[in-house]
Amino acid sequence: MNFSDLHLSDEVLRAVTDAGYVEPTPIQAQAIPHVLMGRDVLGCAQTGTGKTASFTLPMIDILAEGRARARMPRSLIIEPTRELAAQVEENFAIYGKYHRLSTALLIGGESMSEQERLLMRGVDVLIATPGRLLDLFERGQLLLNDVKLLVIDEADRMLDMGFIPDVEKIVSLVNRNRQTLFFSATMPPEIRRLADKFLTNPKEVTVSRPATTAETVSQFMVKIDARRKRDVLRDVIRQENVTSGLVFCNRKRDVATVGESLRRDGFKAGYLHGDLAQSVRTETLDKFKSGEIVILVASDVAARGLDIDDVSHVFNFDVPYHADDYVHRIGRTGRAGKSGRAITLVTDDDAKNWAAIARLIKQDVPALNADTGAPAHPAPSASTAGDAAGDAPDADAAPAKRRGRRRSAHSKPGAKPGAKPGAKPETKPGAKPELASGAHAGNDGSPRRDAPEPAARTRPSPERSARTERPERPQRQGGGGRRAREDAEDAVPQGLGDHVPAFLLRPVRRA
Repeated sequence: MNFSDLHLSDEVLRAVTDAGYVEPTPIQAQAIPHVLMGRDVLGCAQTGTGKTASFTLPMIDILAEGRARARMPRSLIIEPTRELAAQVEENFAIYGKYHRLSTALLIGGESMSEQERLLMRGVDVLIATPGRLLDLFERGQLLLNDVKLLVIDEADRMLDMGFIPDVEKIVSLVNRNRQTLFFSATMPPEIRRLADKFLTNPKEVTVSRPATTAETVSQFMVKIDARRKRDVLRDVIRQENVTSGLVFCNRKRDVATVGESLRRDGFKAGYLHGDLAQSVRTETLDKFKSGEIVILVASDVAARGLDIDDVSHVFNFDVPYHADDYVHRIGRTGRAGKSGRAITLVTDDDAKNWAAIARLIKQDVPALNADTGAPAHPAPSASTAGDAAGDAPDADAAPAKRRGRRRSAHSKPGAKPGAKPGAKPETKPGAKPELASGAHAGNDGSPRRDAPEPAARTRPSPERSARTERPERPQRQGGGGRRAREDAEDAVPQGLGDHVPAFLLRPVRRA
């Protein structure tokens, strides 16, 4: 099938041909005809399969007729990240160059006054992230009741980033008489619920099993010691023929640390994360696309915002916390039918997350050979390495504790402590002998070795008897307990004793 079979306009076909594309991808071939028919579409396909063009191409033809009014865009595309929003705007510029459609990009980190000026001119295609869109709406600079075509892209990523409440609010502000296109790389139950809520009798287009990886990507894993991650990463990059590589980290602070480390080792490296200024992020991406930066260290902000055909490698410095993110990360390579390689560094602490990934993609990822500079077998954990190095507890200490417990549990009545040589450690005169933890008094009722000797019971002195009118209370041993209560019961009764006054025995008359 060719693009000419999809009933697109001649102007769009010319732009597609100029871009070098002839055959549509499966998601494009199935979704574009339904979009042109005006139906709601629920599209699910793995990343890197051309989902963006599956809605941008028909939108250009649909919006070719008509005119936008000030502050009232005709169509709205919601994206989770700034980079992905900018990527969609570039696609409209490429495929819509033979049309006169006006576009506006509403993202954070850019001048809000300039964005307001664009909205006042009238916009055919508004591409926005949820936060900036709601900011301008609340300022009264934007009206959404004229939106006839709504696109929610990368819905599962917006779910991960916590944007779903904002998306629901935006959808409630849009004209109800609209066409809605809903695209996602994965389809968890939460996304399915939103699709049922936003779409009306949609045409579902699924070109691959949800959360599957592209066949053009060769996947490998390397089991390593967590303390050698950066060393192993450098060795693996040197071993591989990397022409353009992405390194993904889970935390923003690790992104900068790893990026600077690679620079010091002579790599043409840069780094990208969400806390950088938008101008810096744009400049870094431009350098990466031009080849000035060969290795780009990034957080998951780049997992869905990069559409570069020539990324040869993806390195997962950290195993992602969410299994779905693994699919999106490695989808940055092997795009447009080209082959790519994805290598993940896995430590002992990553076992649970890595097992979740294996269950999701339903395949076993082979381990990379040791010739890459990484250990071939799982590296011992810190505790295991410590035991192997002789840091285990003293061999004589553990048997001593066990012997102490056996003496406590099986001591015979009448047995004398220390009768057998070596039965207990020798102690200096006057020193308190140590007892293994868990040892208790013997079965003969003798006190524990580490307990102080009970004080001898003595009769109160005459001076003390003279000072106190009532007898001394029985002495409590061991802080109370059954023995103390027994002593108290044997003591001389106080108060009335066994004599009960007669008035207490009189019957009580009831009223």
